Amino acid sequence: MNLPNKLTVFRIALVPLLVLVWLFPYTEFGINFISFDIMGVELSLYNIFLLLIFAIASITDMLDGQIARKRNLITTFGKFADPIADKLLVNSTLILLAFDHTVPVVPVIIMLGRDIIVDGCRMMASRSGVVVAAGFMGKVKTVTQMFAIILFLINNLPFEIIDVPFADILLWFATLASILSGYSYFMQMKDYIFESK
Repeated sequence: MNLPNKLTVFRIALVPLLVLVWLFPYTEFGINFISFDIMGVELSLYNIFLLLIFAIASITDMLDGQIARKRNLITTFGKFADPIADKLLVNSTLILLAFDHTVPVVPVIIMLGRDIIVDGCRMMASRSGVVVAAGFMGKVKTVTQMFAIILFLINNLPFEIIDVPFADILLWFATLASILSGYSYFMQMKDYIFESK
């Protein structure tokens, strides 16, 4: 397994760690996190731990693609596993944010629904031996989702100080990009979906 694929697998492995850190019952074990007041916005060590895990996973997403292209290490496994790793990381975090009532449920449902449809289309295309790599708008969606999540994890700092809901704006932009990229994937794969044998 080459380095980009190892980074992809590592990103997948970070997802259960993120979920564990997020949902661990700290109060039952008497664990209290230090909080910092940043110009009237509270930020706890708990948020920082979650941010570090998510940021490390997000950086591996950037690195594996760059290394694969630079060293010509693009593989079928990478094309298949990289978007799955992205979706596991991003969707798990979005679900947790919705569970905590930090983000609205509607955009999360839209983005999850889009991913299910795209994955179904990919499965249909793979039956014909076709592996569809992530398109430009799909990458825009993923990057926007990641930045929105980072802002939510740090309570929308520094934008919260000036009362600008930039995290929410990014989330809805990611939802729009999700819809557009889903449509693009469907149009690319419709021949494989509707083919008759």
